[in-house]
Amino acid sequence: MISLGPLLPLLCAAGILLAGNGLQGTLVALRATSEGFPPIMIGIMGAAYFFGFMLSCVWTAHLIRMVGHIRVFAALASITAAGTLVLVLYIDPYAWIAVRALMGFCFAGVFMVVESWLNESAGNRDRARLLSIYRLVDLTAVTGAQFLLPIFGTDGFEIFAVMAILLCLSLVPVSLSDRSRPKAPDSFKFDLGAIWRISPLACLGCMTIGLTNSAFRLIGPLYAQDMGLDTTGVAIFMSAGIVGGAALQFPFGMLSDRFDRRWTLIIATAGASAAGLFLTFVTGGQPQLIYAGAFLFGAFALPLYSLSAAHANDHAQKGQYVLVAAGLTLFFSLGASLGPIIASLVIAQFGAPSFFTYTCVVHASLIVTVLYRMTRRPGVPLKERSRFETLLRTSPAIFKLARRRNGGNGDG
Repeated sequence: MISLGPLLPLLCAAGILLAGNGLQGTLVALRATSEGFPPIMIGIMGAAYFFGFMLSCVWTAHLIRMVGHIRVFAALASITAAGTLVLVLYIDPYAWIAVRALMGFCFAGVFMVVESWLNESAGNRDRARLLSIYRLVDLTAVTGAQFLLPIFGTDGFEIFAVMAILLCLSLVPVSLSDRSRPKAPDSFKFDLGAIWRISPLACLGCMTIGLTNSAFRLIGPLYAQDMGLDTTGVAIFMSAGIVGGAALQFPFGMLSDRFDRRWTLIIATAGASAAGLFLTFVTGGQPQLIYAGAFLFGAFALPLYSLSAAHANDHAQKGQYVLVAAGLTLFFSLGASLGPIIASLVIAQFGAPSFFTYTCVVHASLIVTVLYRMTRRPGVPLKERSRFETLLRTSPAIFKLARRRNGGNGDG
């Protein structure tokens, strides 16, 4: 049985960082709107975040090998706190774009530190419990952080100061943890062509999911605000999507483990498309219906990443799991770098309800892609499949933690 005592500092730090990361995306969208930034600039800020995220997934492992986990964590967490204060001290859209790119790099980096550290700290038999606890920390922290917005408001200095304080405090448990030195992440050759050959559908699926889920996270607050919700309403709207995303992860996982995962992908994607249509045409600006629609959207859309990753791992060979992890994160980041820009342009041109028309169209294209791929490749027999895992889109290291909990060899 795993002892959580030595891991509590890491889990504490992860909770603070997950809360800060989730809160900052919502806050930036709302504050940028109140400052009069045009929607396209807000979209570019979202794209910049995921551009930095993508770079970090490639380079942070090198930093950890050079100077170690704690020093990298301390450096990147400090930058996130400083960057948060820059956002409120220098109100300029171009400065915010640069800061958000830096934030994407730093947040992805600190999560890689935490997750690779957790991976090294748990035995194979303990990983299921540890991964479940980490998921619970994620859900609680990100959901709870949204409600700091109505408490402190979005127009003053206070909410930025509180967020910077929290990010600084994340340094304390890590700095005062035991003096163990986890093994640095393994190096590997990044081969985009090899990743594509393993599973074109998973690559396209993760890119599609990046186009929609990143837009929901970073532009969704604009939709909610334009639909007449106040700050508390926006917090409920975003939290409903997050909680919905947790609600159907395991049912979809169980379904995909028993049947062709591609049919599960079609069902989930169709549900996300239907939720998009509901939010576009049915809610009529009624808050309760908007919250219900957000819950349904999250319930069907958020599991798509884990389903795509499970499909890719079904086709991966021994020793390819780290490559798959990094590759799918890259494809997700590519989509996520475009999604907020496209969504912001759609809202500016056609109004708030069109936001979920955009997500519906993108999800419908994924259904067509899945159906086409089913004609090109047979399904993987049940006995040859990997198990479904609910994954957090924080860093490629979470793939490795999930793979090793199933008794893998550490390659993924």
